[in-house]
Amino acid sequence: MRKLGRVILKGLVTILPIGLTVYFIYWLGVTAEAVLSVPIKWVIDDANYWPGLGLITGFVLLFVVGLAVNAFLVRRVLGYGERLLLRVPVVKTVYSAIRDMTRLVNTDASKRELERVVTVAFGPGRVVGFVTQEQASSLGVVTGDDIVAVYLPMSYQIGGYTVYLPRSEIEATDLTVEQAMRIVLTGGVQGR
Repeated sequence: MRKLGRVILKGLVTILPIGLTVYFIYWLGVTAEAVLSVPIKWVIDDANYWPGLGLITGFVLLFVVGLAVNAFLVRRVLGYGERLLLRVPVVKTVYSAIRDMTRLVNTDASKRELERVVTVAFGPGRVVGFVTQEQASSLGVVTGDDIVAVYLPMSYQIGGYTVYLPRSEIEATDLTVEQAMRIVLTGGVQGR
């Protein structure tokens, strides 16, 4: 009976990530279709509407927004809207957390956040970290020419710390950001 339970558990562990990923993509597509089909049907009649048009419109909309963000006027309007959101107590906390998480995605080819994976001494051991600023003195938090800002994430995405260290205290690794994130976020359970 115990062996049967282990086999079923192995099957669940194998299928769960695949199933949740497929379900998430399906949910995203269905939601985009449902939300965007209403305004599309205002513009075109039901006879010309076909399933999938909402999803395609969503991709086009994201592309246009991505292009528009480069315009000076759009950046100013978005900055003003952001300042308004940051004045509302509860909204400020939620918006700031989501904004900070989305900024980890590299959307600018010249801007490289979390590109370098390092280790830092922690008692007798080492912790994995990500260099976020090569010249931490530019942030105005610390002084010194050779200070580096390193983000030390905690396992299972429950937070992390930013530490400001002398460059001599960090040790480079050969890990990619994706490999290091996988190791850190799973507590080392999932390797390279």
